[in-house]
Amino acid sequence: MIREPEFREYNPGKLEEKIEHFWQENSVYEKVKASRAEGPKYYFLDGPPYVSGAIHLGTAWNKIIKDMVIRFRTMQGYNVRRQPGFDMHGLPIEVKVEQALGLKTKKDIETEIGVDNFIRKCKEFALNNLRVMTEQFKMLGVWMDWDEPYMTIKNEYIESGWFTLKRAWEKGLLEKDKRVLHWCPRCETALAEHEVRGEYKLRKDPSIYVKFPVEGRENEYLLIWTTTPWTLPANLAVTVHPEYEYAKVKVETENGEEYWIIAKALVERVLNEVGVRGEIVDEFKGEELEGLRYVHVLMDEYPAQKEFRERYEWAHRVILGEHVTLEDGTGLVHTAPGHGEEDFEVGQRYGLPVYSPVDDQGRYTEGRWKGVYVKDADKEIIEHLREKGYLVKAGEIEHKYPHCWRCKTPLIFRATDQWFLKVSRVKDKIIKENDEKVTWYPDWVKVRYDNGVMNSGDWVISRQRYWGIPLPIWQSEDGEIYIVGSFKELVELSVAIEVNGERIELPESYEEKLKAIEEKLGPEDLHRPYVDAFIIKVNGKEMRRVKDVVDVWFDSGIASWASLDYPRNRELFEKLWPADFIVEGEDQVTKWFYSQQAASVIAFDTVPYRHVAMHGYVLDEKGDKMSKSLGNIIRPEEVVQKEGRDPFRFYMLWATNPWENLRFSWKGLEQVKRMLNILWNVYVLSATYMSLDNFDPTRLKPEELPFREEDRWILSRVNGLIDEVTEGIETFRLTKATRAIYNFVVEDLSRWYVRLIRKRMWVEGDDPDKLAAYYTVWKVFDVLLRLMAPFTPYIAEEIYQNMLRPFVGVESVHMLDWPKVEEGTRDEELEREMEYVRRIVEAGSSARQRARIKLRYPVRRIVVETEDETVAKAVERLNRILRDQLNAKEVVVGKVERELVIKPNFAKVGPEFKGDARLVIAWINEHGRELYERGEMDVELEGKTFHLTREHLSVEEKLPDFLVAEDFEGGRVFVDKTLTRELLAEGLAREFVRRIQEMRKRLDLDVNDRIVVTIETTDENRELLSENLDYVKKETRAVEVRFGEAKGYVVEWPEVQAKIGIEKVE
Repeated sequence: MIREPEFREYNPGKLEEKIEHFWQENSVYEKVKASRAEGPKYYFLDGPPYVSGAIHLGTAWNKIIKDMVIRFRTMQGYNVRRQPGFDMHGLPIEVKVEQALGLKTKKDIETEIGVDNFIRKCKEFALNNLRVMTEQFKMLGVWMDWDEPYMTIKNEYIESGWFTLKRAWEKGLLEKDKRVLHWCPRCETALAEHEVRGEYKLRKDPSIYVKFPVEGRENEYLLIWTTTPWTLPANLAVTVHPEYEYAKVKVETENGEEYWIIAKALVERVLNEVGVRGEIVDEFKGEELEGLRYVHVLMDEYPAQKEFRERYEWAHRVILGEHVTLEDGTGLVHTAPGHGEEDFEVGQRYGLPVYSPVDDQGRYTEGRWKGVYVKDADKEIIEHLREKGYLVKAGEIEHKYPHCWRCKTPLIFRATDQWFLKVSRVKDKIIKENDEKVTWYPDWVKVRYDNGVMNSGDWVISRQRYWGIPLPIWQSEDGEIYIVGSFKELVELSVAIEVNGERIELPESYEEKLKAIEEKLGPEDLHRPYVDAFIIKVNGKEMRRVKDVVDVWFDSGIASWASLDYPRNRELFEKLWPADFIVEGEDQVTKWFYSQQAASVIAFDTVPYRHVAMHGYVLDEKGDKMSKSLGNIIRPEEVVQKEGRDPFRFYMLWATNPWENLRFSWKGLEQVKRMLNILWNVYVLSATYMSLDNFDPTRLKPEELPFREEDRWILSRVNGLIDEVTEGIETFRLTKATRAIYNFVVEDLSRWYVRLIRKRMWVEGDDPDKLAAYYTVWKVFDVLLRLMAPFTPYIAEEIYQNMLRPFVGVESVHMLDWPKVEEGTRDEELEREMEYVRRIVEAGSSARQRARIKLRYPVRRIVVETEDETVAKAVERLNRILRDQLNAKEVVVGKVERELVIKPNFAKVGPEFKGDARLVIAWINEHGRELYERGEMDVELEGKTFHLTREHLSVEEKLPDFLVAEDFEGGRVFVDKTLTRELLAEGLAREFVRRIQEMRKRLDLDVNDRIVVTIETTDENRELLSENLDYVKKETRAVEVRFGEAKGYVVEWPEVQAKIGIEKVE
C-alpha cells in the first residue's frame, strides 16, 4: 500500500543518498541490464574523455546527455551496450609526468629516468585519473559498466590499432613522406591538421618588410613582407601570382633613389605603411617576372645557400604560384619550402630542395644563429638585416597563431619525414558514406562536416614520442618495411629480442618463443620499450621497429571496433558494429567524428556509426569561457552538493538547445529545483491522502469510475506528453522534451489539475468521485515517472517506490517499459477547450483583483463575450470548473450592453484638416455615432467636402458601474461586482476556513485529526458566519464550531477582526 512520504520537504541530498543506497543494496543496475538482455541490440559508443584530471561542467553535460539516452533506450526495450571509455595515451600525460619528475627536455626522458620507468609513470598517472573521473561520473548518477571500461592502453586495443594500420598498408594508404607540418618544439613532435584546428590564439609577432636585391640591376629590389623573420635563412624563392599586375615603383629613401617591385594593387597601402613616397614607372604581369634572380640577403650567414644557388636552377629566383593573395603583404611571397605548406608545394613544382636548418627543439642546426631557438632569433635577424641595409620597416602584428593543444607552445612549420594515412584518396568515399548512412543532429552539422572532410589533407599519424600506441612498422637497414598486424604475428616473425643492449636469439617454436619473451621482457605489454626489443625477419632481412608512436587521435578514432576487442573478438564485432549513436561536443566535429570515419573507411570501407549528435560548450552566465584566470570555474561536485543531482541533470538538458552553448546559471538551476519541489509537493499531497484511505488502484474498475472532464483532460495531456518527450529525445531536441515535462508539472498538474481536485480529496469514505480523482493522479504518475526517469532518476525512483511499485510489482522505475499513448485517452478538443477555460479564469481573476474582490468572496454573475464557437462551447461544457475557479454563482456566454462615448480623435483630425479642423470637430460632436455606425462618410461643411472614417473618432466604452471587464485571447470577461449579504456571508466563511487551515498547519496536525474551533469576533461577523457554520466544520474537519472565548491554540487575526482557537480532539 501507499505510505505517507518519508520526506515532507524535497531534499535532493537526502533523497538521492537514500536511492543510491537502495540501488547498490539491491543490485538494481545489474537487474536493469539483465531485464533487457534479450532485447534488440543498441550499440552506444562513449566518446572517451581524456584522463587529464578532474571533470568540468562540459564533461558533466556530455555524460548526462549520454546517460539520459542510455536510460531512455533501455526503457524502450533495447539491450544497450553502455561501456564507458577513457583516452589514456598522448602528450598531455607525458607533459604532466615530465613536470612531476622535473624533466626539462625530451632527451631527459631517456638519459635521466629511462623509457621503461617513464612509461610506467604515465600509466600510473592515467589509471589514477581514470579512477578519479569514474567516481565523478558516478556522482552524477551515470549508469555505465564502470568495472569494465574500454581503455586505449590495453593490449587488445593497441592490437586493433595495429590491425587498422596493417589494413591501410595493404590498401596502399599508409606511406612515409617528407612534408611541412606543424611542429611543437617543446614536445618535439609533429601535429596533425585536425589537432591544430581550434588552437589558434592571439599572439604578437614581428611584421617586417625586407628588400631582396635583383641580380644585375642596380638599386632594384623585390619587396617582401613576413611575420616569421626566423624563416629567412631557409628562403629559396620569391613567389608571385601569374595573373596579378605588378609595378616597378621609384621611391626616395635615405640611401637615395631605389626601385621596388610590388603588386600594383598594394602600392599605395605599402608605401603609406613603410612611410615613403613613390611613383609607378613600369607595369607588368606576374608571369613576366618568372625566373628573375635575386641575391639572397643571408647568403654569407648560411653557406648552404651558396651551394643551393649553384646546384638548383630555380634557387633564388621568382617563381609562380596561385596561392599568392592581395589581402596583405606586397604580393611577393618569401618562399621557404622547408617551413611552409604552400611553399613546399610550389617548391616541389620547381625542383627546389626542402631546406629546414632547424632541429626537433626548434633551434638552428647551422649558420650564424646555430643553437638559437628560432623565435628568439627573430630580433637578432631583424637587427642584422637593418645593419646590412635590407630592412625597410619593422613593426609588430597581433594575429591568430597556432599553438600546441597539449602544452600551449607556439608551433612552427617544419619539414620532416613522417608516416601518413592517405585520407586524400578516400575522402570522396567518406563523404558519400556519411551522406548516405549517417543521421546528424542537428542536420546542418553534416554540411559543415562534409566541408571539413573536403578540405582535409592526409593524416600524419607518426609522433616522435613515447606514451602511445607504438607504430607497428619494422624496417630493414636497406629501407624495406613490414607492418605487423597483431602480437601473434610479431612473435611468429621474431628471431631475436634485444634486452639492455644484449641480443637474445629466440627458439623457433611459437610456444617456446612466448616463454622466452616473457622470461626476458615480462608479461605482454604492447608499449615502448617492450615492443622496441623485437627483431623480426621478413624476406630474409632482419628488421627493427621504427621508434615513433601513433597520433593519440588515432586511438579514439578506432574506438568503435577496438572497444569490442576486434579482431581478437570477431563475434562481438559482427553482432554490434557499427555503433548506433554517439554524441560529443562541437570541437569533435572535425576531430573525433572525423578521425573515426577516416579510420573506418580505410579499414572497412564504410562509416563506424549511424547517428551522431553535437552539443555546445558550457560557459559562465555572461557567456565567457570558464577559466582559472577569470575565477569563474564551477565544478560539477559543487553543483551536486549545493542543488542535487536531479536538478543539475534536468537543468543541463533544459537550459538550452543541446547544439548551442550553455550559459550556466544558478538562477536557472534553482528554477528547475522549484519545479521538482512542486512535483514533490503534488506527490506528498496525493500520497498522504491515498495512504489515509488505503487507496489501491488494482481494486478499481476504471470503466466504472465517474471521471470528470478535468480527469479526462489531464489524462489526455499526459498521454500527449509521451509523444512530445519521445520525439524530443529521438530528434535530439532535448529542450523540447524537458520543457514539455516542466510545463506539464508546473502548469497542468500543479497549478491546474491539483487545484481542481483538491476538494475531492477531502471527501471522507470511498466516495466514487474521490476515487476517480485518486485513480487519475495515480495514472498520471505512472506515465510521468517513466518519462522523467531518464532525466531525474532519483526522484522518479523514490516516488515510484511508494506510489507505483506496490501495485506494479517491478523492483525499479528503470526496469519499466517506456510509456505508449493509451488508446482512447487523447481528446484534443477537450484540451483546446480547457485552454480557453484557463484563459477565462486568468482574465476573470484579474478583473476581480482590479475590483478588489478577494477570490474567497463569490460573485453573482460572470459574462463571457466571444465570437469563437470553441470558447462558447468550452464555457458550456466546462461551466462547473469556471464557476468553481472564479467563485461565481453563474458563468454565461452573452453580450453586455455598454454605452459608447464617441469624441473627435484630435490627434488625427488636427494634423489632417488643419484650419478646417474646428468644422470637423463640431460635426463629430453632433453626428459622431452616425459615422461610427456607417464606418466612413463624405461630409459637406461650408462648401467643402471632407472624407471621414472611424479613424477620426475616439471611441470609449462606458460599462455600468457594477461591471468590471478584462480581455483574453478569444474574447472578454465581465464580472458583476455587486456583493449581496449572502455573498458576503459565504466569503467571510471562506476567510475563516483559510485561517483555521493555516493554524492546523502550524500545529502540524494530520489531515485526519479532528478539532474543536472557538471564535471571538464582532456581532456582525457572528451573524454572517452563523449562516455557513456547517461549511466551516466540513472544510476544517471540526467536530464543533462555537462562538465565545477562544481556547487552546489561539491566534488573533486583525484583518477579520477575530481571535480563533483550536483544540485537537483526542
